[in-house]
Amino acid sequence: MFTDCSALLLKNPAQRNYGVAVTDVDGDGAFEFVVAGFGYPNLALKWNQAGLKNIADDILADSYDQAIGLAAGDIDGDGREEIYVLNTDTFMGPKQFGDRLFARRGNGWQDLFALQENQAALNLTAGRSVAAVDRDGDGRYGFFVANYGGPMRLYELDAQNRLRDVAAAANLNFITGGRGIVAQPLVSERMDIFMTNERGSNFLFVNRGDGTFDEISRDAGIHDPREHGRGVAALDPDGDGLFDLVYGNWESSHRLFAQTAPGEFTDIAPTDMARPSPVRTVIAADFDNDGALEIFFNNIGAPNRLFGWRDGRWTPLTLGDALEPYGLGTGAAVCDIDADGRLELLIAHGEIDAQPLSLYRSTQSDNAWLRVLPLTRYGAPARGAVVMLYAGGRAQVRAIDAGSGYLCQMEPTAHFGLGRTEHVDKLVVRWLDGTQTTLTDLDANQLIRVPYPTS
Repeated sequence: MFTDCSALLLKNPAQRNYGVAVTDVDGDGAFEFVVAGFGYPNLALKWNQAGLKNIADDILADSYDQAIGLAAGDIDGDGREEIYVLNTDTFMGPKQFGDRLFARRGNGWQDLFALQENQAALNLTAGRSVAAVDRDGDGRYGFFVANYGGPMRLYELDAQNRLRDVAAAANLNFITGGRGIVAQPLVSERMDIFMTNERGSNFLFVNRGDGTFDEISRDAGIHDPREHGRGVAALDPDGDGLFDLVYGNWESSHRLFAQTAPGEFTDIAPTDMARPSPVRTVIAADFDNDGALEIFFNNIGAPNRLFGWRDGRWTPLTLGDALEPYGLGTGAAVCDIDADGRLELLIAHGEIDAQPLSLYRSTQSDNAWLRVLPLTRYGAPARGAVVMLYAGGRAQVRAIDAGSGYLCQMEPTAHFGLGRTEHVDKLVVRWLDGTQTTLTDLDANQLIRVPYPTS
């Protein structure tokens, strides 16, 4: 499936890296990979036609902190995504290194937590993952932090543009061993949150539509109380409009919870997929553009694994170069970084030892594709929006990633493989406030930017 193209990483030293996110770092309309450095500089990897070059300035690089989790989202409604960097210098509980929230100011970056008015809100609890959450569908995001041994946080800007933790007001300030996060419409039409946890039950927070959430994991059958969750992804392999959840449990049975009815889940993971491994990030994407999803399991110190949705069931696939049997995988993300219609897979390594990054592409084919980038009313990526595509007599459904896997966040674009289909009959984009746009009669092999409708 994958070929190694790590030579395109123009400067690729061995580092201890963790999470990977995808956002537009320099404001030119193209996306970059952002990589968390643990005691090493954070990286911002930009495609410059020859390869990927690090463009992080000294502030964003933040060379001496211990970054693990990343997420991007437009917190202030200026049309540019801010970048939340979760630093963790201890396993659980109180920590010394505070988090960073980088906002673009002029030609450089500024850490909003460094401002005097935001010091009281600084997160000083060890955490693992972070996601962008728009709880009321207004196009302005908060950052939800999965802490470990302290209350969860939800940072938003108040009317005076000060950072405030509103997790308690939203009924999200639970305490557990927080790990992976998915934030998107899962069991409601607004932004819900699913969390994998360690040493305790998972959480499924359903959005009540008034800015608050109810935790329903036990009623939904997805609480899995005796396991230690890590990476997680949401997917709809059969196009029925109900998102399933796939996640890894550390050195225990992995799960594929199919949503059989709204808010009702059943574990259907086949034996090969459930087999335990030291799992980190889990990614669901169509890597080969054949119109069927694949699931990628990134492991640390063990071979990675790949499964494909083929003929109505999940089948093990050959990874090729991305097997990485000795890779110390800590995070991974996908993005069509060079705009050729194929997803690139970037894998970060670290924790146990320093290793270079790895970059992979799927084998070249003639399969068609379509990429859809919905925008908020402010012009930023509409993370959490749902995109439905109808072509070749079938439906495909994607949600724009707001926080996925463990420590990571994917590109904010719905990527559809179309196989031999060159024409899309209909495309429907649904924003988090319920607003919809329908486009018809589209040619394949293009990126479509869909602005928020204005009346």
